[in-house]
Order: sequence, then structure tokens, then C-alpha cells
Amino acid sequence: MTRKFIHTWATAALLLTAPAAFGQKTYLHCGRLLDVRSGKLLSQQTIVVEKDRIVAVQSGYTAAAGTQDKVINLTNRTVLPGLIDCHVHVEGETSKDNFVKDFTQNPADVAYEAIEHVNKTLMAGFTTVRDLGGSGVNVSLRNAINRGLVVGPRIVTAGKAISGTGGHMDPTNGYRSNLMGVPGPAEGIINGPDQGRQAVREQYKRGADLIKIASTGGVLSVAKDGSAPQMTEPKSGRWWKPPATWAWPWPATPTAPRG
Repeated sequence: MTRKFIHTWATAALLLTAPAAFGQKTYLHCGRLLDVRSGKLLSQQTIVVEKDRIVAVQSGYTAAAGTQDKVINLTNRTVLPGLIDCHVHVEGETSKDNFVKDFTQNPADVAYEAIEHVNKTLMAGFTTVRDLGGSGVNVSLRNAINRGLVVGPRIVTAGKAISGTGGHMDPTNGYRSNLMGVPGPAEGIINGPDQGRQAVREQYKRGADLIKIASTGGVLSVAKDGSAPQMTEPKSGRWWKPPATWAWPWPATPTAPRG
């Protein structure tokens, strides 16, 4: 990946996430434009953006039509559509002190760090991400981006992911016994179909866009065993199908062969 590619992604990403004046158009003059449908690189193309939508792609370099319109010169760049990452966790990143942070950070600390994470993600060219589990800060961050308060990619989030006691998403895995407590559906931890339905409805109420179910332990968690299935298909199927009025996707994260 070259610096030119990164710069081009970042320029286009900022453009599409920044608020625009009513009726204002922006013209991106692209030296080369990747047509992802044909797989061809097109030369001397203009992308026309109005508000936060691409309204046209035109051959040649189109001049700005209105006095409020602006032109971004990318004639020496290669431009391509924003990337989509379907599995991220916007609240954190891998580090040597990940587990310590569970005991030292307040939700506000998590939020401020998450702002930096999503900004880096956008600058790397990802204009949409699917966030598959966090503390609830992820929902607030999505809302802040949608309102134009924070610069970042479009976020589709699961809120808190769901698993069984001791499963991949159990927030108390690895704690000493007097700190474990008994997390339940409000924390995304379930044991049986009734608690599963309650956990799904909790995330729906809190603003999740989708539901993530971790039906086993996790490869990157400190669960006792990441290979054992914790939900049977007949039992999980009774509660993870939403009412017809909920048009939601339902990603699962099985690690075991029949998880």
C-alpha cells in the first residue's frame, strides 16, 4: 500500500463524512479511478458529491457549476471506493495492558480512546465498519459520528455481544473469584432461551443495529476453553430469530466445529 493510496482514501473519506452546505457540490478530479464493477482503471474522471452522497461519475474533468462549489485536485492520484471492514471493535485495540484497562478505565476514558481509533480507521480508507461488541460506548460513538460531532466511518454496531457464562463475551473471564459476580442478560451473558430473548431485547432497546452471538469460547479471550460449543442449534434457534418487524442481521462467532 503506497502513501498516495492512503492519502487519496483519507481525502475522499473526510469529504464524505464532513457536513456540506445546502446545495453545495464537490468535484473530485481523479487522475485514475478504479471501477470495481469492471475491474478497470479509468483515466481523467470526475466524482460529483452533493451533501454526503456521490451523485455522478463523469468522464473528463468537470468544472464547478456554482459559486459555492469546490474542486479537489486528485489528478495525480488513484482513487477507489471507501473500504468496508465487517469485523472491528471500535472501543479498543490490541495492547499489552488490555486486561488492566478493564480495572482502570472509566467509560469516558474508553470513549476518548475510541475517537482516536475511528479516526485512524477512516484515515486508512475504511468508510464503513461493522462493530461486533463492546461496552455500549460503541453505540454512543456511532451516534456522535452520525450527528457530525466526531469524525469517523459509518458504524453499524452490535452494542454488547451475547454469549453464555464463561463464553467468549463474558466480561469477567480471568477475574479472581470475588470479582466475578454473576453477569446476566443486561451484560450479554445468557443461560437458556429465555435469557437469550431478554439479552437480544436489551440490545435492541439500547440502540444496537445487529446482534452478535458468540456460541463458544473465544480464541483471543481468557475463557477456560475456546473450543467447546455452549449452545445447541435447536435451543439457540428458538430465541435468536427476531420478530418480523426487526430487520436485523445476526452474525455468530463459532470456534468449535459445531459451535
